[in-house]
Amino acid sequence: MSSAATARRLWVLAEPFHALTYFADEARDAFAAAGLRGFWAGYFAGRASPLGAVGAEVVSATFVNFAPDFVARRVPGVWADASPATALQARLDGVDAAVRRVFGDEWVSSPGTIEAMELAATAAAAVDVPGRPLAAANTAVVVPGEPHLVLWQALTTLREHRGDGHTTALVQREVDGVQAHVLAAAAGRSDRAWLQKAWGWDDTAWDGAVDGLTERRWLTGGELTDEGRAVVAGIEADTDRLARGPWRALGDHGCDRLAELLLPVRRAVVAAGNWPLGNPIGVPDLD
Repeated sequence: MSSAATARRLWVLAEPFHALTYFADEARDAFAAAGLRGFWAGYFAGRASPLGAVGAEVVSATFVNFAPDFVARRVPGVWADASPATALQARLDGVDAAVRRVFGDEWVSSPGTIEAMELAATAAAAVDVPGRPLAAANTAVVVPGEPHLVLWQALTTLREHRGDGHTTALVQREVDGVQAHVLAAAAGRSDRAWLQKAWGWDDTAWDGAVDGLTERRWLTGGELTDEGRAVVAGIEADTDRLARGPWRALGDHGCDRLAELLLPVRRAVVAAGNWPLGNPIGVPDLD
């Protein structure tokens, strides 16, 4: 039976391919051509588009880690510039162009790409959607039959499934978005200044989160206590555990084969410069 470690490994391997929609120039160009100018307009419209023309409250609740006022400066305004259907098409157009640049036209329908697509699609079809709004919304997204785009959408559905589970792990511990970032910074996984800039939290919110976590005895002097380290480890362990479900549909052999196919994909995206060092997504380096 596929383990929590397998779920984590596949996330580490797949996330850079998914993240072409955030970091590739082609993705930004496609969103701009659709009327979504500026990085954050494309990000919020593209990622939220499977949910429909939702408001800032829904985006804040499902994305979790953004400051609500940061979200509200873009949502629902983005829907006046591009409908969800237009944003969905733009994100596919951007990924398509980025993939063709990074991998070449032959790769998009190569035997390895087709095999990876079939494996990822099998796992994505097995996601459990109760309590998983972003995963559920992505299961309803229909993409053209090109293998590289089907692969991208399947991996996107799986990463949003994992993210929904991460939200569950945070909520059950009463950890909100800014507190999650404070814990990540204290654990050495990212930098305070970078996290605040990326997710829109100001100093007042950050310092308030530090005070709250200190009162819970998870921090002292801004550093993790033993209890705090245990909480951080527990959040990560639960996130991995809750992500296992879809991978069981592949079994160990299928998961190992998909990992083998995704390793050069990850390396190619990184080598092409479309996976910025120190980015705030929080994916660890390969062991």
